[in-house]
Amino acid sequence: MTDLPAEMTTGERIRTVRERRGMTRAATAGLVGRSSDWLKKIESGEREIRGVALLIKLAQVLHVDDVSALTGDTLSIPADQPGKVSHPAVSEIRRVMHSVSFQPAPADLVSATILRGRVEQAWRLWHTSAHQRTEVGALLPDLLSQAHGAVRGHDGQERRAAYAALADLYRLVQRMLAHISEPELYWLALDRARDASEQADDPVSLALGAWTVSIGQRAVGYVDEAVHTAELGMGLVRPLLDSGNSEVLAAYGQLHLQAACTHGLDGVSGPALHHLDEAARVAERLPAGYWHAQSAFGASNVAVYGVSIGVGLRRPGEALHRSEQIDPGSIASLERRSRLLLDIAFGYHQKREITAAVHYLGEAVKVTPEGVRYVPGARTLAAALERQAVGPLRRSAVELAESIGVAA
Repeated sequence: MTDLPAEMTTGERIRTVRERRGMTRAATAGLVGRSSDWLKKIESGEREIRGVALLIKLAQVLHVDDVSALTGDTLSIPADQPGKVSHPAVSEIRRVMHSVSFQPAPADLVSATILRGRVEQAWRLWHTSAHQRTEVGALLPDLLSQAHGAVRGHDGQERRAAYAALADLYRLVQRMLAHISEPELYWLALDRARDASEQADDPVSLALGAWTVSIGQRAVGYVDEAVHTAELGMGLVRPLLDSGNSEVLAAYGQLHLQAACTHGLDGVSGPALHHLDEAARVAERLPAGYWHAQSAFGASNVAVYGVSIGVGLRRPGEALHRSEQIDPGSIASLERRSRLLLDIAFGYHQKREITAAVHYLGEAVKVTPEGVRYVPGARTLAAALERQAVGPLRRSAVELAESIGVAA
């Protein structure tokens, strides 16, 4: 498929490859677990594919060796060996994840309280570092060893508390592995987080498990399942809302944001806006300035999701209007701040305002290069802007594409 013109969009490439293979739209969509209408919107450019896992499935169904044939990116993602696109920290994380269950418990056990503190610090580093995958990735192998040792060495309530910390840790591993590693390792982390939450026997931990499972389901295109899982998670903590506990409220609110985002990216506005409004009401009950260590849930995160949902619904005017009400500097999480700027860039690109799109994509990269480089939609946007920018703007677009690793 190397003869496809460089200026073709991802949707145009998918349609061209599908037609060359003699496959119908309905058959192709069915093989990746989606509807014919969904694929039609992808091919027409009305919707975008932001998840690597779904792109890999499409490449496999269309018998394409590398995902780059569908995206036009220079970053290679072999359809049969997706783990080759990764981060240097992943090999050691993989080694520990594959071996830690069979190692003896250490003599010097870490208490559940200390373990929880270390995991929370790692989560806050994820949100406050400009190079979160590099810095957090360096911590994860030792933390995984400590956490597994704790759940084997303790018993009773201390062991359940250690399991809750282990669940929080594996949710961080899942976030680290998103977009950059083999799907099997990502889903292993997700499943271990879910299992640890069950062992902890804690409703907040289980609700956060539902949140991350829903993220995984949405990433591979199971929209209805993702919403259902989020709603099950809400049911776990809904009876505890009257307590006013910030962690309970944050878990409940983030599950509403997850449902809102899932509906929004699927183009369904009513439920998306309903869940967004519910999340906003929950955020109002939190202390001023509060944000959750894992999900970054708080008033600012609700506002960021509002912009993301507007972009997902292909309502760039609405998304950009929402963004005007947000001061990026007030967002404590650099990952979330970068995401806001990236979604603003998406919104301007939808409006075909290339200059503004280049500017805001550049601002997102300044906040956290790794928070942009490993997002498939950001790479696709950077490649598109490089093709579309003209005159003096082209140099900036090329430099951005080079920094993200997608320059033609």
